[in-house]
This record gives sequence, structure tokens and C-alpha cells, in this order.
Amino acid sequence: MATEEPSFNVLVQEGEFEVRDYSALIAAEVSVTGSRDEASNAGFRLLAGYIFGGNTRRQSIAMTAPVVQERATSETIAMTAPVTQSGSDGAWTVRFVMPSNYTMETLPTPNDARVRLVPVPPQRFAVVRFSGLAQPADVERRTASLRSFLARRQLSVAGSASLARYDPPWTPWFMRRNEVWIPVSSGEAR
Repeated sequence: MATEEPSFNVLVQEGEFEVRDYSALIAAEVSVTGSRDEASNAGFRLLAGYIFGGNTRRQSIAMTAPVVQERATSETIAMTAPVTQSGSDGAWTVRFVMPSNYTMETLPTPNDARVRLVPVPPQRFAVVRFSGLAQPADVERRTASLRSFLARRQLSVAGSASLARYDPPWTPWFMRRNEVWIPVSSGEAR
């Protein structure tokens, strides 16, 4: 059975890089602390609890991909597709994108107050895809190469980088699909 992923339109494709437009989404997110991997695991568990029935209706919600992680900041960060993780000083935001058939009104309320449901407006992202375990050095190297792509294309960065992981933990490491996303100004796609 296929896992739903958020839909997008590719505006630019250059080698391993793309610029994509994503439609508005709804995400479940949590804020957690620790290393990237510790925060990813803790955030995943909290969000999985919500979609596997930890909500006011005891309703299961289909898993989507990716899980997105980004460094937490003091300002609100727009959702990146499926599950995202971001963080600074050990603080991370981890997100699951909710299946497209739900609205804010039709999603059950999380039982755990740490899980927040947030609307995510349409966004444009520059993306680089890679395989493997998404080790910190890999993520840093891919983020740097994506930033070089953005500079070469004269695209304006509009937020912090996110790591999107698409595969469950039992997927062999060499088959895992990962992406680094950086939001760019929506008026640009060179």
C-alpha cells in the first residue's frame, strides 16, 4: 500500500536539485530537544502516538511521508512537507503532514498537549535528494551544496533548512530516500 506524499509542482530541475511549489497543508508537529537523531526519534514517537489513536476520537490516521525535521527558532516556521525536523541549540521541530482528505475541522484533537495541529500555507522549496542514513555530516554537506545551488541561481532563502525522511527504519540504508529543503521566496524560480 502506497504512503501518501504531499503533491508539488517542479519549477526547476538541475541535476540533483529541484525548486518545487507545495500546496497548503496541515501538519501535526512537536518541539523536542536533543541531537538530531534523538529528537527525530522522540518526535516520531509523540506524533505516531497521535496518528495511531492518541486523540479524542481514538481514530487512526494514515501515515504519510516524509517526516520533516528542522531546527526550532523563536519565530514561527512554516510547515515543510510531511515530517520535518528543525532545531537550534538542541531544540527541534518534528512534523508529520496530515493526509490530504482532512481539514483542521475534521482532524481529531490530540490527547497529548505537546502535539499541535498547524495549517501550513503554500510554499516554494529548493530541494536536494540523497540516499543513505542521513548522518549529520551528510546533511551538512547536502545543505551546503543546496545553498551553493541557491546562490548560483540567485534565489533568496526564506527560512531554515529542513531534513525530510521518507522511509521507515526497516528500509535498507542504501535504499532510504532523504531530502534537504530550504524555503525560497515564492516570486523566484530561475
